[in-house]
Amino acid sequence: MTKSKTHDLDALLMQRRQWLKLATGALGAAGMGGLMMAPQRAYAAEYKALVCIFLYGGNDGMNTVVPTDATRHGEYSTVRGRLALPRTSLVSLNGSDYGLHPSLSALSTAWSDGALAPVFNVGPLNRPLTKDEYRRQTGSSALIPDNLFSHSDQQTLWENGTSSVLTRTGWGGRASAALRTTNPVISVGGNGRFGISDLAAPLVLPQPGATFGVQGLEDTSWAPVAARKAALDALYAENHQNELLQAYAQQQREAFAMSTRLGPVVKIRPGDQEAPAGLKQAFASLTGPDGQATTMIAQQMFQIAKLINDRATVQGDRQIFFAQLGGFDTHGNQIDANSTVGQHATLLKMLGDAMGAFHQAMKNIGMTQQVTTFTQSDFGRTFKPNNSSGTDHAWGNHHLVMGGAVNGGTTYGTYPALVLGGPDDVGVNSWEQQGRWIPTTSVDQYAATLLRWFGAEDGQLNSILPNLANFGSRRVLGFL
Repeated sequence: MTKSKTHDLDALLMQRRQWLKLATGALGAAGMGGLMMAPQRAYAAEYKALVCIFLYGGNDGMNTVVPTDATRHGEYSTVRGRLALPRTSLVSLNGSDYGLHPSLSALSTAWSDGALAPVFNVGPLNRPLTKDEYRRQTGSSALIPDNLFSHSDQQTLWENGTSSVLTRTGWGGRASAALRTTNPVISVGGNGRFGISDLAAPLVLPQPGATFGVQGLEDTSWAPVAARKAALDALYAENHQNELLQAYAQQQREAFAMSTRLGPVVKIRPGDQEAPAGLKQAFASLTGPDGQATTMIAQQMFQIAKLINDRATVQGDRQIFFAQLGGFDTHGNQIDANSTVGQHATLLKMLGDAMGAFHQAMKNIGMTQQVTTFTQSDFGRTFKPNNSSGTDHAWGNHHLVMGGAVNGGTTYGTYPALVLGGPDDVGVNSWEQQGRWIPTTSVDQYAATLLRWFGAEDGQLNSILPNLANFGSRRVLGFL
């Protein structure tokens, strides 16, 4: 198997160097091409934001959303064994037959607000696919997404919204380009494929408290630095007959202007005096004594909350954000029977707390209706545990969508039949009956539902999501 992306702290900190490294003025974050496109919008000029949280490594959806009715919970417990979560431990999703992992208790408020919806058994598909059709395929087949069960390849397919790993752009980047958003995708979680378009890469921001701008040119109160900055400004202000040089100079001007605009916003931590009161209150329980958020995902969600709060400074009435949390490749040490131990429980606690704080922050600043947050992940994990108290790579997975515009209080998609070797399991022979679910909802449908709310029209959706036409009239899922 391909090694899982962890996107850990070191990888994230490396993204701080995406701006004009040293004092040479070399643009690190390719992607200002998106800033040079004049907005040409067909949608209403009201602010909306999509926030993608990618769970790298393959989140175990079967222990994220669990059936609570006696029959199916019995089936679940029989197969899951040591990993099974008792019904009494689950976070109640009142009005449904499901509960959340105990570590996601911070999402109870979002469910009570009608602002949370699980979406079942989602994964990369070329078109609707039955088990019989899957089993009839031999060798390379257009019906089967590339390199199933491989971390890097399935991450690519979720991020690019196709069934081919050869697609260079991401569906977030293509959406940003199609809708002519003022900014490209803004990432606080690294330079992933999700935000890449034909002409732009995502704008990568560092964690709260970090400097965002030209390294070495921050303090213009010192005469030598001020002189160097003035010289660069003059250089980039010159007109060039060479179109490539002219475009490069314009990118530098845009980069200087954006870092000047966003630098002060980026730098604020949740415990700083300058932090907006509504955001500070929402993230208070996740703020350490040093004023910084205590987990990387909380830092990322606070950074996004600030950019939404200061949307006039960021500019634009449509914005796509990207965050990530790694470590979900739980082949071992996934023990979840007690929610306080085990790798998966720890990761979901980080995720749930950060999402819960973000939801409260959006409520505090009156932006819940304008912001929709959703999860993605490499793939689901096997229903049947392995011999190391963990789970292995699978296919279809369950995801969470959160926001004031979400038609919450219910679930979407089709939960798989909890039978090893059953109609949703790719396996037939006993050795391959692991509970690797064939998706009943495609990434295309999932993304199309989000993008339709965001403002994309049918023609744009067909361009952004090339397989969407294969799903007939069931293009969107109704959770927005």
